[in-house]
Formats: sequence, C-alpha cells, structure tokens
Amino acid sequence: MEIKIGKTAGFCMGVKRAVDECIKLAEEKHKIYCFGEIVHNQEVINDLRNKGVNFIDDLNNADGITVIRAHGVPKKIYEIAQEKGIELKDFTCPNVLKIHKIAENYASQGFYIFLCGSKKHPENLGTLSHCGNHVSIIENDDEDVFIALEEFEKSKIKKLLIISQTTYSMEKFAVVEEIVQNEIAKDVELVINNTICKATELRQMETEIMSREMDYMIIIGGKNSSNTRKLYDIAARYCENSICVENELELDVEEIKKYEKIGIMAGASTPQRSIDKVLDAIKK
Repeated sequence: MEIKIGKTAGFCMGVKRAVDECIKLAEEKHKIYCFGEIVHNQEVINDLRNKGVNFIDDLNNADGITVIRAHGVPKKIYEIAQEKGIELKDFTCPNVLKIHKIAENYASQGFYIFLCGSKKHPENLGTLSHCGNHVSIIENDDEDVFIALEEFEKSKIKKLLIISQTTYSMEKFAVVEEIVQNEIAKDVELVINNTICKATELRQMETEIMSREMDYMIIIGGKNSSNTRKLYDIAARYCENSICVENELELDVEEIKKYEKIGIMAGASTPQRSIDKVLDAIKK
C-alpha cells in the first residue's frame, strides 16, 4: 500500500499563529477568554479548554484577556470591548485583515461590493462590517451571481468590487468573475481582487492533483470547517472513493484495505496530531 500525505496538509500560518499565541497566554496563567471558536476544529477547542481557555459568544461573559480568533470579528466587537474596558488580544489572520482594509477602502469610494463566500461564516460576518451599505454575498451557484447583479443594477451604482472569503473555492471564484464580466454594462468600473489566500490556493491545487492519482482520498478536518468541506468537494470530483473524517475513529479500515494508493489531505484548522493518528490507524 502506498500512502501519500499532502505537503500543504494541516495548520495554515494564520491558524497556527492564533492557536500558538492562545496557548502561550494560557501557559502564562492568564485568565483567557476566546470570542467564538478560535478555529473550526473540535480537537483544538477541547485541547485549549483543557489548558484553561474559556470560549464565549457574548462579551458580557468576558472577565479577563479576550482573544479575537483567526477568522476575525465585526467592527462592533472592538467598540463594545473598548466601552467595557476589556483587554483584547487580536489574532485575526493577516490575510483577513487585509480584506477588511480593501473592503473599507473601496466602500469609502462608493463601490458596490460582491463578497464571495458563506453567508454565515464568521470571517465573512467580520468582512461585511467593512463593506458599507451596498454589498451582496455570493455563496454557491450561478443563481447567487445573477441575484447579486440584479441588486447591483437596482442600486444605480457604476462601480463594482469583487472580493472573496480567504478559503473560497478558486473554481467558483473564476465562474463568478466570468459571469460578471459578461453581464455588466460597459460603463461600469469593475475591480476584481481575488482575496483567496495563497495557502488555500495551494492546498486546493494539491488536493486536485493527488485526487487524480490516488485510489482513495481521506480529507481530515472539522465538520464545520468551510475550507475542509471545499477540499472534500474537490477530492470527490476527481476520486470517487473519497471520505471526510474528523479523526481516526471515523475511518473504515476494512474499506481502506481494498485500495493500493491512499491520499491524505487536511484542512487549514486540522492539527498535526490528527493527521498522525489517521496515518497510524492506516499503517496498523
């Protein structure tokens, strides 16, 4: 049996920074709170809880240093924290902060904004707070693009910016770009800024390449992880024998034995130990 692990599998830079800094604060015996889940991975959350980190969804429950997670938060959270005198440690991914600045800059210039990504994802909830009053979210299919174009036309605005969630699908972004370029009027000033982060791009590309070569693909990551779900979608498109698991306990070992070439890829919020445990289970 041949087992291949993706070179880009596991923590991305932004996630690693947020988790490492949160652990450091906890080890310094500070009373630590984290606003929302620091990353979408239950194993990481449980580990941090065991180290003394308290996870909250309401700043009224904060009674000490409060961590801003890698996904970022809406602007109002900073305002509330300042009013309440809460000390924040901001570990928002630098790539997410960059998108916030882009959105705010173009919104101030009167641009309508198309934000590609999940309507409920915490990263986009933060980005939306920087987009002003003229914004549409494009989540999944072509219909979302045409609905957004209708809203843009109704606004009578002649300037349009397209940006995306850092973990959005490259393939979907290309489709959005093509439809908008074909449909908008010639007098519209169109700015397209592909804000999918490089780590996501490389991970999606490697997943596609591996999936074309392997007999069986295992994607490891949290069930509520957006980027993990996208990796699974890519794997399933090119390798019909693809599964998505959160840990080694979800593996069907008897099924795996049927295949010669096994590929393993993991989402950006998946810790190395989860990858190692899956690898060990297969080898045994």
